Amino acid sequence: MNDLRLPTGPFVARLAVSAVLAALPLAGAGCREQTAPRAAPPPPKVTVALPEERLVVEAEELNGWTAPVATVEVRSRVRGHIAEVLFRDGDVVTAGTPLFVLDQRPFLAQVQQATGQLKVYEAQLVAAQREFVRLKELLGKGGASQSQVDKAEADAGALTAQIEAQQGEIKRLELDVEFSRITAPIAGRLNAAELTVGNLVNAGGSDPVLTSLVSIDPIHVHFDLPERALLEYRKAADEREPGNRSQALVDRKLPFMFGLETDEGYPRQGLLDFASNTVDASTGTVHVRGVVPNPDAFLLPGTRVRVRLPMGEAENALLVPDIALLADQDRRYVLVVGADGDKVVRKDVLPGRLLDDGMRILLTPRDENADRVALDDRIIVQGQQSARIHYPVEPLDADGQPVPAGSR
Repeated sequence: MNDLRLPTGPFVARLAVSAVLAALPLAGAGCREQTAPRAAPPPPKVTVALPEERLVVEAEELNGWTAPVATVEVRSRVRGHIAEVLFRDGDVVTAGTPLFVLDQRPFLAQVQQATGQLKVYEAQLVAAQREFVRLKELLGKGGASQSQVDKAEADAGALTAQIEAQQGEIKRLELDVEFSRITAPIAGRLNAAELTVGNLVNAGGSDPVLTSLVSIDPIHVHFDLPERALLEYRKAADEREPGNRSQALVDRKLPFMFGLETDEGYPRQGLLDFASNTVDASTGTVHVRGVVPNPDAFLLPGTRVRVRLPMGEAENALLVPDIALLADQDRRYVLVVGADGDKVVRKDVLPGRLLDDGMRILLTPRDENADRVALDDRIIVQGQQSARIHYPVEPLDADGQPVPAGSR
């Protein structure tokens, strides 16, 4: 076989150098493509909202409970057996509604017996009066002595007194008949009957309770007011009505709002009618009570409620969404999209009360030189994590539309 030999010599060397030089421009082009700078990313999108200005009333929010205006334990005034129960457990009744009836036969028999005894006394009185008249006539004729006349007069007077006493006894026994029919002393809602037909009822404070009754319209709301809030409330009340500090609370007609656990906000209203005359030293609170109409009997005694007590007159306040507030150690702040190139700036705030619609009141900062939130500020409410202070963002509203500076 013939050997395959590669050419060698100066010519071959020149060809290799030429190939290397020809490849250099291509390699340089590849390096330039890899090191070219990338375009800057677009600013992050954030959702913004404008502050609101409203008339709001500064208030104290407390926990309270409802209680009946009156509570009565229904007991029997006489001793007897229960013949009828005239209500259903839990009924709402008016004052005077019959509840229980005891066996009235023993009471009617006593009235009948006492009436018969009264007739005996009345018949004896007629005879005694006739005897007194007869003896008085005989006294002038010498047929009777003065002592006989005096005795006849005394006998007639004694029978008159016995008749009056017997008439009082009959009235008492008739009251027993009336008390054997037990009625509701007040209007309200009944509890369950503790004793039923056939049970013996004893009269007196130690006898079993037949049932209990609580008033339902109106109803009381009780709560404890902190001493600091009490002083602020009195100050605000004195500013509204100067010179009425000594007036009774029930006469001042001061309103309060409250809501049940299932209510949104504080939709119900009442009037304050009592405050304790001392501050509880152990808790630093004063007990306060209000009265509330309850015509539909919807509010039950013992229900927990949330109370809002207005502390002054309505004033203009600046509000921002509560979700916009951020925390930094002991400070609260919001992120605002500034007018200079949509760059983010920080503004410290002093938050106040949270309203029912999720808006937070902003109080006046203690530092007068602080950069305050303005009505035309674009507050970032969503996307705070992607926003960086002094860097631009793209502000959008809740519908995704751009919000330029000066939109208000």
